[in-house]
Amino acid sequence: MKIRFGIHFRLLAAGFAIIVATTVILGYMGLRISRQFVQTRFEDRIDFLTRHLALNAELGVLIDDRDMLKRLAMNLLSEKDVVAVSIFDRDGNELTGVVRKMAGSVLFREYPVILRAVEEETRAFAEELPADRRSEQTIGGVRIAYSTKGIDQLLVTMRDRFALLSVGLAAVVGLAFYLLSHSLVAPVTELAGAAKRVAGGDMKFRVEPGTLPETRELALAFNAMLDSLEQSRVALEKAHQEMMRRNTLAEMGKFSLMIAHEVKNPLSIIKTSLDLLKKDRTDLEGDTLVIYIEEEIRRMNRLIEDFLAFARPSRPVFREVRINELVRTILMRFEMQHAGLPIEVSLECLDEERLIEGDPDLLTRAMDNILKNACEANGEKGRITVALHRNGERISVEVRDEGGGIPGEIMEKICEPFFTTRSKGTGLGLAYVLQVVESHGGSLKAENHPAGGALFRIELSAGRPCPSA
Repeated sequence: MKIRFGIHFRLLAAGFAIIVATTVILGYMGLRISRQFVQTRFEDRIDFLTRHLALNAELGVLIDDRDMLKRLAMNLLSEKDVVAVSIFDRDGNELTGVVRKMAGSVLFREYPVILRAVEEETRAFAEELPADRRSEQTIGGVRIAYSTKGIDQLLVTMRDRFALLSVGLAAVVGLAFYLLSHSLVAPVTELAGAAKRVAGGDMKFRVEPGTLPETRELALAFNAMLDSLEQSRVALEKAHQEMMRRNTLAEMGKFSLMIAHEVKNPLSIIKTSLDLLKKDRTDLEGDTLVIYIEEEIRRMNRLIEDFLAFARPSRPVFREVRINELVRTILMRFEMQHAGLPIEVSLECLDEERLIEGDPDLLTRAMDNILKNACEANGEKGRITVALHRNGERISVEVRDEGGGIPGEIMEKICEPFFTTRSKGTGLGLAYVLQVVESHGGSLKAENHPAGGALFRIELSAGRPCPSA
């Protein structure tokens, strides 16, 4: 099984490798430079001590004062790294020498003792003098043995401290890089988790934008993508539902048309036969059974007309219609049809008459269906309120009854074909109204009024002001 490392591990590994390599290289170079610097300074110090001893030993060598030379040697031996001091005459004979024990390797430095007068005369040209002439001026020499134990310990201490400092620095920088890497990878990890949740069906989930500009922009783009997908999904579902509704309506229309045609012919024969029978039998006039038959024939005929109107919706013939006048005419006819019932209809027209583009016949039949439903909701009594309002470029015609309102569970179904809560209804009245309103580019909304009763609102284009109004 192949192991796949994530971006966080890869960034951390790469960063740690770079930090360790950089620390090792810098530590090595620093230690090397420091070693050279310390060792050079140490050797310069030994050279200085050797030259200083040679300068001070000039008189003692010249007059062969061995006590003075011994004091000089003992003073130099007090230096920490000096192990032994020897002073010689011109022939190489040791005039004095002192030694002390010290562990570690020992190195030597020698320097000649030269007459001061000659040295002062040839100071600037000492290196230019011939070897034979310089040897003539040399009256002796000094030798210093020194131990490298101190410098070795110092270099070891420096090495250990460099290593410790390098490890500490690597740890601190590694921790900082880990936190930085985590801050960079965390938003990406969150986006990956969000993508899994969305893939699992949680389309409402959104990512919290981070503080970094790049990851914040990425999160906002991801959320915008989810919003676009959600809108597309909702639009697709609506389109699918609308397609299904249209297909269902088309199939219902075909079925309704077939049933209406199949029933209409026998019903016409029954109606004609009853009329002939009544003509031949005068004693049937006023017969209760005959009256029932005639009422049922009329009811079935209305049902057939509803089926035919829904199955073969007429195409609107648009022309300019005075909306106030049209609604007023519809209500007058409705009141005449229900003159014997205790029904009160109130109308609130627009302050300014408007001309709308519409088919007055289809709009009249649609309004009749809504008024009929309001009348039945009121129990064929009470008040029906009709009000016209203008809101910008839209006009609404509101019909309110005083019935029990619309139950919430059926609010979304009342405009579906063949859906009804009445025993004698076909469920095509509001479906037909919706057809007419949508063919006029409008909308139909149903809701319950806060004061009680149902409220149906037809919204249409506001048209233009009536010139004669």
